[in-house]
Amino acid sequence: MRAYAYLTATLTALAARLDDGDPERGDVPGWVMITVMTAALVLAILIPFRTAIVTAVSNALSSVTTVQ
Repeated sequence: MRAYAYLTATLTALAARLDDGDPERGDVPGWVMITVMTAALVLAILIPFRTAIVTAVSNALSSVTTVQ
């Protein structure tokens, strides 16, 4: 009978821990979705314009580092 009481108490505590009353439990947090969407936008811009971006950054860096 003691083992049954211990098991019941343990399962009750576990159930209370899993069901903490948070209605959004299990949903993807907003910051994760924003991070994924930002990464997708960066890739969507980077892929077709990669050479232009690399050229622009290289020109900008060379103009800053070059002594005139």
